[in-house]
Amino acid sequence: MNDETPWATGLTVSAFTAAVIGAAIVVLSIGLVRVHPLLAAGLNLIAVGGLAPTVWGWRHRLVWRWFVYGAAAGVAGAWIALLVMGAAGRL
Repeated sequence: MNDETPWATGLTVSAFTAAVIGAAIVVLSIGLVRVHPLLAAGLNLIAVGGLAPTVWGWRHRLVWRWFVYGAAAGVAGAWIALLVMGAAGRL
């Protein structure tokens, strides 16, 4: 049995997952901000808060852990991008 970690493949999956989730959160949040800023913030917190316990439990599974790490990076990156865009007045 091979116990080596497939770093190249795993990091590629994580990067792709982070890009897709990050882009989706930014695009959806920009649309919601135009309706009402508190709606965007509230729905982001509810969605991530609701999904986080389930998704975080998957980090011990051999293949799913790469998706979990990518999703966490995507959400964090999207929130940072939204904060920067909001501070710059681009929302």
